[in-house]
Amino acid sequence: MPTNNPLSPETRAIIRAQMTRRGVLAGAGGLGVAGLLAACGTKSASTGAKGASVTDISATDKIARWANWTLYLDYDSKSKTYPTLEAFKKSSGINVTYAEDVDDNNTFYGKVAGQLKLGKDIGYDIVTLTDWMAGRWIRLGYTQTLDAAAIPNKKNILTVLENVSFDPGRNNSLTWQTGFAGFGWNKSLLPKGVHTLDDLFAPANKGRIEVLSEMRDTMGIIMQYQGVDISKTFTEAQFMNAIDFLQKKISDGFIRQVKGNSYKEDLISGDAIAVIGWSGDLFQLATENKGKFEFAIPESGGTLWSDNLMIPSTSPHKANAEAVINNYYDPKVAAQVAAYVNYVCPVQGAQAEMEKIDPTLANSPYIFPDAAALAKVKVFASLTPAEETKYQTAFQKATGN
Repeated sequence: MPTNNPLSPETRAIIRAQMTRRGVLAGAGGLGVAGLLAACGTKSASTGAKGASVTDISATDKIARWANWTLYLDYDSKSKTYPTLEAFKKSSGINVTYAEDVDDNNTFYGKVAGQLKLGKDIGYDIVTLTDWMAGRWIRLGYTQTLDAAAIPNKKNILTVLENVSFDPGRNNSLTWQTGFAGFGWNKSLLPKGVHTLDDLFAPANKGRIEVLSEMRDTMGIIMQYQGVDISKTFTEAQFMNAIDFLQKKISDGFIRQVKGNSYKEDLISGDAIAVIGWSGDLFQLATENKGKFEFAIPESGGTLWSDNLMIPSTSPHKANAEAVINNYYDPKVAAQVAAYVNYVCPVQGAQAEMEKIDPTLANSPYIFPDAAALAKVKVFASLTPAEETKYQTAFQKATGN
């Protein structure tokens, strides 16, 4: 796996053949396969009710328990270990238990919400959740404030990610990986490309377009096309105007299906020729199919999604967790992870380190987008619980889910 030498073609092929992290995120607004919450055999700390103080026993209990998504950390299939994690464990003396236990934001939350409400240890010291769910945890007081002095590498976060609406100043979270939602298309069938929503819904594409079942990405792109700044508070009328647009495109037969990650197979088969899709997916499709597919951020704006590292309010190993987080904001370590997962790396300085690992990936706009690209994407604004329910319901009704 990632070393100071470029990845071999064999290793690259193994990576490409694996299921992507966004594949299990498909339908993160509430649709997903229920995962198993692994029971971690560790000391339990008595935390009392939500909001009560938690005793940090990091100094005497040198462990950290991390819940993440599938295939989302550099992995060596031969040794069945995570190289960057093994290096950290050796240098720090902290035994990190890493579990691929997040397969859907809502199902994961549902399995730990009861313990969080009671202030009981949920068995994790780090959780990795998508923006909107991270916002919910922070809003409910289910995260601990990060000690900036304990995470000096926090300064390396990309500027576009350092101040988000759900966590101003990044006091309770730091980005793990991020990516874009925009347009993907078959270059041989659409040689002029897809750069606007008008391009996507051109008459010739009728019945061969697919859009994402992730509400924030599909609606975020439509709303920006309609002139709405999705990173700021918007009105219900503005959201419903975009719903009307989507519903009409479905009823008129332009949109073939509203799907999660499986739109990739439809692009490959030719059933779909253009999509609202994810940058990481299109990167992999292009790699696997001799550059047949392309991705672009819409001229009117795309969306920027992120998964975020947070320390649960009930964690008794806060200092250890902060040491783990700080390690992954080291540009050298971040570059090793990016070489494996191929999503947008949130750490400044990692691109230079990637040159030593894989010069081709160092030049990838999917992993290291330039300032112009980052200026064209926005993070969907945080929603209140009432808005979340109302908008998600409207979206599901429009899409037939």
